Amino acid sequence: MNGLLIFVGLLVLVAAGLWWLGRLRGAALQLVIAALLVGGAGYARQGRPTLSGAPKSSSQRSAPMPLTAARQAMLGQFNQTGRWLMMADSFAARGKTGEAVGIVRAGLRQHPEDAGLWVGLGNALVDHAGMLTPAAEFAFARARQLAPRHPAPLFFRGLALARSGQRDEALKSWNQALALTPTGTAYRPMIVGGIAVLEGRAEPLPSSPEPATGE
Repeated sequence: MNGLLIFVGLLVLVAAGLWWLGRLRGAALQLVIAALLVGGAGYARQGRPTLSGAPKSSSQRSAPMPLTAARQAMLGQFNQTGRWLMMADSFAARGKTGEAVGIVRAGLRQHPEDAGLWVGLGNALVDHAGMLTPAAEFAFARARQLAPRHPAPLFFRGLALARSGQRDEALKSWNQALALTPTGTAYRPMIVGGIAVLEGRAEPLPSSPEPATGE
């Protein structure tokens, strides 16, 4: 509980800095706050290194993380990836995480070389298990093979690591994702914000840049 309260306090400070000093407004502010909630809350709620590695029962698993906005910011929405993943999201939101995994796998049978779907499979597997599993790790690794210069596989793998309580590895993955993200990319503040939360910093983030052309 103390960890969650600390995180909420940090979120309030960062949001205030973004609004006042960073001059973020509207959708841009909502996007960054959503990323902070996803990245920080996952670690604050589930980062318990002293627990054993026993698998969780369905009643012990945390609710699926709301990843839609972050994923669409990085991978797009109106494409073959978005269509399958939106269907999977609808099942996961109702607690049917196994069905969500099945939908993404069905998409991959049609589009086996789609890096976005492999990222989505990794996310769905983490939601289903409540932690990063070898199968999810494989899915993120496959996405990296298909899109080695895109930060999304590293970002969402880092999120899965944070949710599993592996803070240092999560930071490493997110810093690697940040290194692959051009300065003018619209979702760069989302990655910067996640790193700041995991590092325990409450500094104002840079204002949201205009989307890079051709993204």
